[in-house]
Amino acid sequence: IIVFKLTSTLFLCSFCISGPGEKDVRPLPPINKHSVFWVVAAISVTYYVDFFQNIIVNDNIKSWWFNVSLLLLGICLCLATFCIVYLEWFRGIVHYDQEYPAIPPITTAAFIAASCSLNIALWPVWSFVTPLILFTQFMGVVMLISMLG
Repeated sequence: IIVFKLTSTLFLCSFCISGPGEKDVRPLPPINKHSVFWVVAAISVTYYVDFFQNIIVNDNIKSWWFNVSLLLLGICLCLATFCIVYLEWFRGIVHYDQEYPAIPPITTAAFIAASCSLNIALWPVWSFVTPLILFTQFMGVVMLISMLG
């Protein structure tokens, strides 16, 4: 049985295979080799390509696409903050995707559009390596957040 669970903007796939006599599989602890690998890889790639210096100084960046990606990422962060801080902490709504069913698809669409825009904006700087750099940084951020709780 494959169970898909929508959590904020991330799709987590967990495989639950259990029958009579089989042990239930425990989830991995928050800090594991996989998470540490992605965080270290993201930090290394960011340092190696001098990411922040290039973002600030490089004139080859397509500024319109970069600004669109920042706006869309801001929308994603605002929706995530609304769900986590306001709905979960203040109103106590744990299943906010059932209460507000439009939030997950809007956040997902905004994030996909932001990723595409950021790839277009940074393509003149790193060429075909741009998607790999951004994916590594994305995975590092996701794993860092999962390690924090």
